[in-house]
Amino acid sequence: MEWEAVIGLEIHVQLRTRSKIFSGASTAYGAPPNTQACAIDLGLPGVLPVLNREAVRMAVMFGLAVEAEIARRSVFARKNYFYPDLPKGYQISQYELPIVARGRLAIELADGTTKTVGITRAHLEEDAGKSLHEDFHGMTGIDLNRAGVPLLEIVSEPDLRSPEEAVAYMKKLHQLVVWLGICDGNMQEGSFRCDANVSVRAKGSQAFGTRTEIKNVNSFRFVERAIRHEIERQIEVLESGGEVVQETRLYDAARDETRSMRTKEEANDYRYFPDPDLLPLVLDEAFIEETRAALPELPDARRARFVAQYGLKPYDAGVLTADRATADYYEALVEAVPDNPKLAANWVMVELAGALNRAGIGIADAPVGPEALAGLLRRIEDGTISGKIAKEVFEAMWAGEGDADAVIEARGLRQITDHGELEALCRRVLEDNPEQVARYRAGKTKLMGFFVGQVMKATGGKANPRQVNEILQRLLG
Repeated sequence: MEWEAVIGLEIHVQLRTRSKIFSGASTAYGAPPNTQACAIDLGLPGVLPVLNREAVRMAVMFGLAVEAEIARRSVFARKNYFYPDLPKGYQISQYELPIVARGRLAIELADGTTKTVGITRAHLEEDAGKSLHEDFHGMTGIDLNRAGVPLLEIVSEPDLRSPEEAVAYMKKLHQLVVWLGICDGNMQEGSFRCDANVSVRAKGSQAFGTRTEIKNVNSFRFVERAIRHEIERQIEVLESGGEVVQETRLYDAARDETRSMRTKEEANDYRYFPDPDLLPLVLDEAFIEETRAALPELPDARRARFVAQYGLKPYDAGVLTADRATADYYEALVEAVPDNPKLAANWVMVELAGALNRAGIGIADAPVGPEALAGLLRRIEDGTISGKIAKEVFEAMWAGEGDADAVIEARGLRQITDHGELEALCRRVLEDNPEQVARYRAGKTKLMGFFVGQVMKATGGKANPRQVNEILQRLLG
């Protein structure tokens, strides 16, 4: 039998607010345990939650970006369950009336096609605390710093059919929330994490199989591996005559397998009911339109514009719009060297990206800003230096030796363009390599690269390569 996977993702996005969703406690990461949880986060008697307006604005931003419906009236509910890191015994979330519903997100697949994934809902909720095990032998420690941190849980339709599609969707969503500035996207710190609902069914069947949920996976690679393992496990169970049990499973990266955590709860197990301490959230049109007006140009639109406006290939435009900071850098660079957007793109994607990777820093911290890089590209355009020498100049600029002109003068890197000097060099190279000259004239024209390389070597890369090519072709007949 041929099987088909059915996958839906629930992604928890930590919103980038300074304070928690219902209290004034800080959301900063890395503080000593239990130093950023107030009486409201702990649910002590007599306290009342107050909704964070900024969290609402960020949820609306997301909804507008995925063309979803923004609820003019939504309701917070209590989701009741008992974990050691949830001292109130319930989590404030949204259930029947979420703030965002029925959106969509287009993803690109490996074969170049585009697929639209439905977004069922996105609702606001508070995070729970964190159980600590590593430093407590035989015991569990509780850190409540995360309790009350604002989350936007984004639930997809079960539209995904493979681990690769799931990862493509997750990456696209990650790009979008970081682009919007509503999440820092740091997966290692838990700011962006995923639960994957996975089932399999006979190919062609419309009925869903029994699903399992893989909890709290926080890397793209692990999501792909966890889903792939779970699909294979469920097929093996079914083909051996067994039944898939609806349950929550944990992905063990060390063993590359999922294993059972607990029986999966249904919604009625949580006994949702409206939170009596919070009024329904009512949004007016002015707030929604104000938020819409503040939306930045979105990644897909900006990529399309880069293709149309700068004549870039779709792949290059995709690389340059992978994140907003890179797109902003590129546009600032192109504004300074408007006649050569392709040259600017190559330098951002190759030399600058390579330097950033080696330094382990983001583009916002690059020591060579767009205006400084533009100065270097102008010297390539006007023939002062060759592309090869430009790389040396760039490295010097990166190391803090000054702008392009200062480095070129200090190191004597101006390109040799004197025709007589270059012709003398070319003649000497041909005289020193008579065997290669004979082979070239016998038809081995690829040796032109060898001759050019010899001239460039003799000049330390400073010869004008276009002039060298012209002279050599003339001398070689």
